[in-house]
Amino acid sequence: MTDTADYQRIATAITYLQTHFRDQPALDEIAAHVSVSPFHFQRMFTAWAGVSPKKFSQYLSLDYAKGLLRENASLLEAALETGLSGTGRLHDLFVGIEAMTPGEYKNGGAGLAVDYSFAPSPFGEVLVASTDKGICHMAFVEDRAAALSALAAHFPAAGLRARTTAAHQTVRRVFAGVADDLPAIKLHLRGTEFQLKVWEALLRIPQGCLATYGGLARQVGRPAAARAVGTAIGANPVAYLIPCHRVIQGSGHIGGYMWGPSRKAALIGWEAAQRAAGDDDGSV
Repeated sequence: MTDTADYQRIATAITYLQTHFRDQPALDEIAAHVSVSPFHFQRMFTAWAGVSPKKFSQYLSLDYAKGLLRENASLLEAALETGLSGTGRLHDLFVGIEAMTPGEYKNGGAGLAVDYSFAPSPFGEVLVASTDKGICHMAFVEDRAAALSALAAHFPAAGLRARTTAAHQTVRRVFAGVADDLPAIKLHLRGTEFQLKVWEALLRIPQGCLATYGGLARQVGRPAAARAVGTAIGANPVAYLIPCHRVIQGSGHIGGYMWGPSRKAALIGWEAAQRAAGDDDGSV
């Protein structure tokens, strides 16, 4: 995996590509925007995304997003019926949700020991927190103190401990691209019944595919509740593993994201690149 410090420049480049992809900016122009040489930028970006900046910009285009949505109309239904599937490494893993008890939900985690650690990822540093039952929180980090404050606010009555657990090591291996012999990823989540239902539906969107808020509302049996589904998605406590970044507007526009629209675009484009690479090498 490339140095996560490169992601800051990559994110800036992605924002530029999002804004200017219709103009088809040249490599020199994008590299100048992030203050590196064209040669270094091409090599850095390709090492991160697995494709060139030019190819990646195609994955960010509105037409490409619309195409994914058209394709996903049947894929999402199949995935929801059969469980996780797809070419991405995350979808070779089983991710299960266990809800916290009503008492744990009501009292803010009183009596729970919540362990946390920071880990690198291709999309910037993440804060990973877990109980003895599984991962309960994961967030991309811009400021460690602010990230810890948000964790404490989510579990105001829990005991927070700075230490790396087996669950945290699993997350590190996922981000490092290690797919063999990984244990099942268990999540221990605090949410309403409706939120948990939406988060479970998110887990079934295959990597490299997209869904809309309205489509997800239909999948959870609440076709008139797209706004409520959007609110539940926005409350997702586990970044990346629960892939709320795969839900976009029906128009094909990427829309908002708790951890920033540039990071959401990076996740979508990167996963599209991984899926395309898997299709090219014949993997299933």
